[in-house]
Amino acid sequence: MSKDNKKLFLLDAMALIYRAHFAFSKNPRINSKGLNTGVMLGFTNTLLEILEKEKPSHIAVVFDTSAPTFRHKQFEAYKANRQEQPEDISIGIPWVKQIVKAFNIPTLELNGYEADDIIGTLAKQAEKSCYTVYMMTPDKDYGQLVDDHIFLYKPAFMGNAVDVMGPKEICEKWDIENVDQVRDILGLMGDAVDNIPGIPGIGAKTAVKLLKQFGSIEELVKNTDKLKGKQKENVEKYGEQGILSKELATIIQDVPIEYHADDFTVEPPDEENLKALFAELEFKTLTKRVFGEGVKKSKVKVDEQLGLFTGNESKADTSTEIAEQAPLIPNAEALDTIFSRPHDYHKVEGEAAIGELVNYLLKQKEVCFDTETTALNPNKAELVGISFAYISSEAYYIPFPKDRENIDVILSQLKPVFEAEHILKIGQNIKYDILVLMNYGIAVKGKLYDTMLAHYLIEPEGKHSMDWLAEQYLNYKPVSIESLIGKKGKNQGNMGDVDPDEVAPYASEDADITLQLKTKFDPIIKENKLEKLLLEVESPLIGVLAAMEFEGVKIDTDSLKEMSLSLEKESKEIEAKVYEMAGETFNLASPKQLGEVLFNKLKLDDKAKKTKTGQYATGEEVLSKLAGEHEIAQAILDFRQMVKLKSTYVDALPALINPKTDRIHTTYNQFVAATGRLSSINPNLQNIPIRTERGREIRKAFVPRDENHVILAADYSQIELRIMAAFSQDESMIEAFKQGRDIHATTAAKIFQVPLEEVTGDMRRKAKTANFGIIYGISAFGLSQRLRIPRGEAKEIIDAYFKEFPAVKAYMDECIEKARKNEYVETILGRRRYLRDINSRNATMRGFAERNAINAPIQGSAADMIKLAMIHVQDWMIKEKLKSKMILQVHDELVFDAHKDEVDLLKKEIPQLMGNAIKIEVPLEVEVGVGKDWLEAH
Repeated sequence: MSKDNKKLFLLDAMALIYRAHFAFSKNPRINSKGLNTGVMLGFTNTLLEILEKEKPSHIAVVFDTSAPTFRHKQFEAYKANRQEQPEDISIGIPWVKQIVKAFNIPTLELNGYEADDIIGTLAKQAEKSCYTVYMMTPDKDYGQLVDDHIFLYKPAFMGNAVDVMGPKEICEKWDIENVDQVRDILGLMGDAVDNIPGIPGIGAKTAVKLLKQFGSIEELVKNTDKLKGKQKENVEKYGEQGILSKELATIIQDVPIEYHADDFTVEPPDEENLKALFAELEFKTLTKRVFGEGVKKSKVKVDEQLGLFTGNESKADTSTEIAEQAPLIPNAEALDTIFSRPHDYHKVEGEAAIGELVNYLLKQKEVCFDTETTALNPNKAELVGISFAYISSEAYYIPFPKDRENIDVILSQLKPVFEAEHILKIGQNIKYDILVLMNYGIAVKGKLYDTMLAHYLIEPEGKHSMDWLAEQYLNYKPVSIESLIGKKGKNQGNMGDVDPDEVAPYASEDADITLQLKTKFDPIIKENKLEKLLLEVESPLIGVLAAMEFEGVKIDTDSLKEMSLSLEKESKEIEAKVYEMAGETFNLASPKQLGEVLFNKLKLDDKAKKTKTGQYATGEEVLSKLAGEHEIAQAILDFRQMVKLKSTYVDALPALINPKTDRIHTTYNQFVAATGRLSSINPNLQNIPIRTERGREIRKAFVPRDENHVILAADYSQIELRIMAAFSQDESMIEAFKQGRDIHATTAAKIFQVPLEEVTGDMRRKAKTANFGIIYGISAFGLSQRLRIPRGEAKEIIDAYFKEFPAVKAYMDECIEKARKNEYVETILGRRRYLRDINSRNATMRGFAERNAINAPIQGSAADMIKLAMIHVQDWMIKEKLKSKMILQVHDELVFDAHKDEVDLLKKEIPQLMGNAIKIEVPLEVEVGVGKDWLEAH
């Protein structure tokens, strides 16, 4: 294939989906089922236009995931101000993925990376293989990636023509000298959409002016003596913030993904699936356009339309066909609403009326309730009212007065209902309601049922909001909260400002719809054999998490201040050390200056790589490779670590302390991670560094509540490896764990064929990486990257591993085969992970699914295990009436505010409760530590 014919299109899915959303926002496309199909229609039109007009030889569609990226870890506030995704986009994304799949086009996504990183990586790899690459997106940030054979392809929009931009066009558009300066522009200006701060006072024109004078942010920061007035003050004060902003805006090009041409080749669509999707969406014109079935008013013959996928040339002007696609049967058989569906909602006021309602509620086995409050944060929320439902289409709303004293009077009447053990309490995100009531001194007792959790088990990677669930399962569109309190933004009000007569039907509807959803989900849960998981794990865990969030954890701000000063002092000392080793002072934050010192002056690497702008690459990967031989490289890495720890964690944590409780109250999410793992926000405890000594010191700031308590930490040891050993039934691994031997040294002895006592540290390191990598289906390429060894050596290690542990290889193969048959895998308790791409003809998509088939049962079973452990531990602590509290869960670790009188009891019982959470053939080892802070305990 000549270079002229090697044309790769990489589509930024979310950017194009948002574009489609806004294109149809004022003229929605509603089909006969009441589904807004604008996103799906707009995206498909764009895709077809590319296939017809541009005739790519290769193509892929790249999606973002909801998982945090390295940018969130680098800057916790990254994208924090983004508004919630519009509902029709959330509805449309799964449809778009199905459409793309039906076109036999690969969809790519990778947790930890954004779509632009994946596109940037693939674009650079494909360019080296003589492809002309078009990055299709309206996103301006991609300008930094363009090259002689890589173009930014901005699709036509709102009357504007397609805009194809190379280096010349990008430089002219931005008024810069080279495309790499796009990063500097973004770093100086910041980006409000992504919450990238930039440098205050610098807009587009000023940024261009400064770059013409200094060339880069780093040079600007170095030469602040040439600035004047407020600008000088801002750059001196916020220069490091500008450099960080540039890093956040930088699209990385080393995502762990490889471009294999065969995986991206344009192929004919799956006609059966595509026709079925178009029929369900009621895309009649599109069906005619793609399959040529009785096209009317078309300028194209049937055989020419089919040529879109057979290689025949089509010279059609498709503008007429696109214009034909008007709304399809708008509002026919639309969704029911509160105005069209019969209901019986009541506002209940006064002691007598509330008392009568309480009497009815106490006679029920199941009651759904929902709180109306003034804030999304339960620690800041004030009660506005509570609604109840126990019969479908009937609900009751009790409005609350403004003053706390009268609120407490009403709550005292309702207390017997909330404390009734015989009543199953139903809610949508019920943990929030429980926490709000806890702040008013009301305990919710008895069994719980959360409709969000139920749906999470049914469809782990789906959307779980009540509006979405109501539309999908009940054909019902609830009243929008924005109709009561206004659109999101600084002028949005809260429920406390709304007339109770207006709140009553909205609040009643919430409780009623939630009750109806429970009725819908029950048979689905039963059919999929998810009852045990819901009723014995996820539901009981709600109360445990609520108690932990309510307790919070105390933070030693003095320790953080001390650490902040220490990090600042240490970073300056390291900086001075670097200058001494370099023999000169320079701007350590400037990659350009750093590269010149390391490679021109010190000659650390005569084959040093350069970026496309001609300056030396000085990223972490480059410096890490040099650190073993050159002290200055390690010192620079240490300097960067100090700066990041200080800004991201040490200086950020105090701002999260609740002034009322003087503690941090993280929020745990049960329905985010598809694996079943818990996640947390504000702060994200999973991201607190543990791999470096200085990073681990942040745990020093997590302290007991008073002098009568200490911190106790209980941690599962190598839980995922133990689960893999049990699942695979590998005799060698099981025996090693039963004998308490070092599993990594044992593995090293086997794969390197040496006696256990002759295993070196390097052998053990390689074996450890292989052990954990195998769980994630690591390839020879991936292992070579992690260990920084040749791919051939990595392949030899993996081959030796499977030779010595054949049962592990057999287990992995069995997982993949089961997944191919069922299109899902299960954990030890039946938690499912659906893998709909497991049988894909595309090797890249299939490879992602196969790795998940191996890992999901192991990681999900570990999640099941620690959740059960939390439930058992909490039940035991309550039964024993202990003064100690469980306060944190991070990865495989539980952390306790332990009363000193109870430490010995906790050290004895907690390991047993955790170790027996789920019985497997391999013994579960739980390590327990006690200390004056989390670091000492861990």
